[in-house]
Amino acid sequence: MKILCIGRNYAEHAKELNNPLPKEPVFFMKPDTALLKDGAPFYHPDFSSDIHHEIEIVLRVGKAGKHISPEHALKYIDGISVGVDFTARDLQQQCKEKGLPWEKAKAFDGSAPIGKFIPFTEAHQSSEIVFGLLVNGEIRQQGSSNDMIFNFQSIITYLSQFVTLKTGDLIYTGTPSGVSAVKIGDQLIGTLNGEQLLSFVVK
Repeated sequence: MKILCIGRNYAEHAKELNNPLPKEPVFFMKPDTALLKDGAPFYHPDFSSDIHHEIEIVLRVGKAGKHISPEHALKYIDGISVGVDFTARDLQQQCKEKGLPWEKAKAFDGSAPIGKFIPFTEAHQSSEIVFGLLVNGEIRQQGSSNDMIFNFQSIITYLSQFVTLKTGDLIYTGTPSGVSAVKIGDQLIGTLNGEQLLSFVVK
């Protein structure tokens, strides 16, 4: 199982980080040790003082595929949820300034909390998906699948040109604006179309 993440997929988020809008999907990967399941707590690492939350729609791959065409792309997805792409923003900035990869800022242990999966239905394929993140009961991020620069089909098609998708792989599809730092004691709740699918605390 691998975790594939799309960066800069919402225009307002790209703007808030002073990043240019991409002309093709930007992707990176996290190891399976980044995954945080079943509401397990996130332990704030001591190597960063600026860990940011990024709530995202997450797709689960249901069958293997490579060089997938857009018209068949959604047939490869069997589940949908929300997850958090935790980012050590201070480390990421250091990497950017030196022209280095981002792995230590993105791929650390526990950096990919994942919510409960629900079936990926026709409604998810054809209708707007609204999702969000509450921190200590207050809305921090709200997003809509309609605001994606690259939609689900485009992401799956693009990724499968370079990486074979396998059953159980997870695709984090990008975050809307509103990212900010978390601190010890914070309670995070992620929702998809009004349904709570993710809940955990920062320790």
